Amino acid sequence: MNYIETLGEKAKAASKVIGIASAGVKNDALAHIADALIENTDVIIKANSLDMDSAESNGISKVMQDRLRLTPERIAGMADGIRTLIRLDDPVGVVDYGITRPNGMRITRVHVPMGVIGIIYESRPNVTSDAGALCLKAGNAVILRGGKEAYNSNKAICEVMRKAAAKAGLPEDVIQFVDDTSRETASDMMKCSKYIDLLIPRGGAGLIQAVKNNANVPVIETGVGNCHVYADSTADIKMAVDIIDNGKTQRPSVCNAIESLLVHKDIAEKLLPAVAERFKSHNVEIRGCEETRRILGDSVIPATEADYGTEFLDYIISVKVVSDIDEAIAHISKYTTGHSECIVTNSLDNAEKFKREIDAACVYVNASTRFTDGGEFGLGAEIGISTQKIHARGPMGLAALTSWKYLIDGNGQIR
Repeated sequence: MNYIETLGEKAKAASKVIGIASAGVKNDALAHIADALIENTDVIIKANSLDMDSAESNGISKVMQDRLRLTPERIAGMADGIRTLIRLDDPVGVVDYGITRPNGMRITRVHVPMGVIGIIYESRPNVTSDAGALCLKAGNAVILRGGKEAYNSNKAICEVMRKAAAKAGLPEDVIQFVDDTSRETASDMMKCSKYIDLLIPRGGAGLIQAVKNNANVPVIETGVGNCHVYADSTADIKMAVDIIDNGKTQRPSVCNAIESLLVHKDIAEKLLPAVAERFKSHNVEIRGCEETRRILGDSVIPATEADYGTEFLDYIISVKVVSDIDEAIAHISKYTTGHSECIVTNSLDNAEKFKREIDAACVYVNASTRFTDGGEFGLGAEIGISTQKIHARGPMGLAALTSWKYLIDGNGQIR
């Protein structure tokens, strides 16, 4: 039995306890966890400082360092997210379908926990608390395997959560941390179908593709966000600039930030200079088509085919001037990762056309893609943004971490 299988065996045993725990017990554990995160802020920040020092010495970009950094305010936000979960209804035991058959059998479909969930993720230590808390509330045990960049932060957060869960009478092993960031442990998690019921990768395209291509555990694909804004011919210029600026610069290192801008040719002369002016304070690098370069000048880098398909996660954006909404939709359909797409328009017809024809988890009209978030959608903390077309799509809250069980009550029926 390898290291991951050992963790899996412990998680499977713990899942039997958490799977039948009452909402009160789970909420009590979450309350202890939220309080413990605040009480151990100094411990967590001290661990995070080790990761930050390592990131700086290894030349990790400032944008990626921002993903890694923890502050008292961010830890307080993590705790607040957990307290939000306490206020949400428990998804376990919810009946969402029922029927009585002509032969008298009564059939109901009820939400049940997945069992053991494995999370493989990179860079962002807040994922540790979000994922652990969500899995616990949904009645699952979880095995957390973070990246080496956030090793010390993740370990400290996980230890705080384990001890807090135990205070509520739950096994510590409802939350486990993979104390080994080697590729072997990631590979072993992908193959651990005996103990892990669902695997969720959170990180860059490379990680997600590796998990998809190599896992024999069921996988939910999350995270990669080549998100677009299309400014239509009728768009309000100020609104468009605000949405584009917010989508690109408010936090460029996250998956719901925009990576590409499409502008209708009729407003390009007005909109593009206004966008470029707004971008100056963040030194956003613009990679554009020939028409974009004609309007904005040689400071714009010629865009390549690869640029339009890249999730930059940085102060870089690709830009293209298009002739109409059909060209915009065709471009988005070619390059989208199915995450979040936006149109800025005052045309009801074009808004409805965009919503109807764009195939993505979240489609926006006149609002920033930065709202693609479990908290912003009222789901509490999220475990990720699913870009697949399965039972979980878009921000994955509590219900996405449950499965179904059919319960059939009869009185002797045979077939």
